[in-house]
Amino acid sequence: MIPPAAPRRRGRPGHDQDAVLAAAVRLFNERGYDATSMFDIAESLGITKSSVYHHISGKEQLLQMAMDRALDGLFEAADEVRALDVPAPERLERLVRRSVLVLAERFEYVTVLLRVRGNTEAEQHALSRRRDFDTIVTDLVKQAQAEGGVRPDIDPATVARLILGMVNSLTEWYRPRTGGAEAIADALTRIAFEGLRTE
Repeated sequence: MIPPAAPRRRGRPGHDQDAVLAAAVRLFNERGYDATSMFDIAESLGITKSSVYHHISGKEQLLQMAMDRALDGLFEAADEVRALDVPAPERLERLVRRSVLVLAERFEYVTVLLRVRGNTEAEQHALSRRRDFDTIVTDLVKQAQAEGGVRPDIDPATVARLILGMVNSLTEWYRPRTGGAEAIADALTRIAFEGLRTE
């Protein structure tokens, strides 16, 4: 069973639940989830392991919280785009652009998400949510094709996977910096959509 999200609790100054999560995510990305212990997380914060347990129930809860932070950003972006009264091709482009910005804003959390392989129930739940997001993008591609704004000769699911693959590949080389995400979002959407638009 996926551990429930713990209520936000206050601890020593500078060591609240967000600080514990940030430390855990940094170590998950540096060492891998399996190689990171609760002791490692506590040591990186300069607190005892029991102090860490004051904030969370265990390591899997931290993993779940990290993945949810990444996924919540994507679904918030999807909700924003859905609410727009603009043609589907423009909504699709805006969602891809927002996905790049979410990745930049929540870089370490998205990196954790993209490395999971479904080894635990929390990871399986995250992968299921990722598939749900893929479906949202695929459906938007279909709508854009139906409206005549995106070329119809490419399978919508393939388009969605290729675009999201471009976005996700940023975790391999992009290093967040002020203003950098906007330029990357511009470049990625230009490359993707100049090839997708109908003449």
